[in-house]
Amino acid sequence: MIKVKGLKKSFGDKEILKGIDLEVATGETVVIIGPSGSGKSTALRSINRLEHPEEGTLFIGEKEYNLAHASSKEIREIRQSTAMVFQNFSLFENKTALENIMLPLIKAKGYSKKEAEKEALTYLEEVGLLDWKNHYPIQLSGGQAQRVGIARALALKPEVVLFDEPTSALDPERVQGVLELIKKVSKERITSVIVTHELKFALEVADEVIFMEGGYVVEKGKAKDVLLNPKEERTAKFLGHFADKMEYVI
Repeated sequence: MIKVKGLKKSFGDKEILKGIDLEVATGETVVIIGPSGSGKSTALRSINRLEHPEEGTLFIGEKEYNLAHASSKEIREIRQSTAMVFQNFSLFENKTALENIMLPLIKAKGYSKKEAEKEALTYLEEVGLLDWKNHYPIQLSGGQAQRVGIARALALKPEVVLFDEPTSALDPERVQGVLELIKKVSKERITSVIVTHELKFALEVADEVIFMEGGYVVEKGKAKDVLLNPKEERTAKFLGHFADKMEYVI
């Protein structure tokens, strides 16, 4: 479904991504973990071309894109195929929940207003927020705002959904509800890449886990192999810091 080869990205003199390779099969959920500053979010943003990498090739289905030199048309195609769910929700403050979902359907997919409203209502119901359709982001809790963000992404029917630390901006009591919704997405076999620090959640939903550090992929493999029996010393050390928070059922 989606493959990335040789992804490199720098900010000034600081090289953040040092040749990342990533492959996600259709219907698969891949979780990326690693310490802060390892390049996880930058990788997702580069795939979606929200960041402009210096090198990297992206394959989506049969299509190939040079991420460093993608044209405006190609960037639009990439973003239509790879919907993002952001850690800070990124909703339009002057639009209602319903309008936040409708807008990209009209702008990116060419839906009529009537078609977009029908589709948006369907996805608001899917995430349990139909009664909140006319509320503005300021009137929503963090968990509700993130649910709108997920509904917006799913409504676009992308080939892959990119979740960039979707619970990091939430109060602890709001986290579980959003994680349960993402689990539902995963069970529906919607192709997903998730950057998260929620390791117990990663074990429950991921087909594969990638551990990144310092702009490199240090280890990747089946979720249970990486999280429960890592081969690399650095992965094991990182996971050790979370041992008291992870109650595994093997």
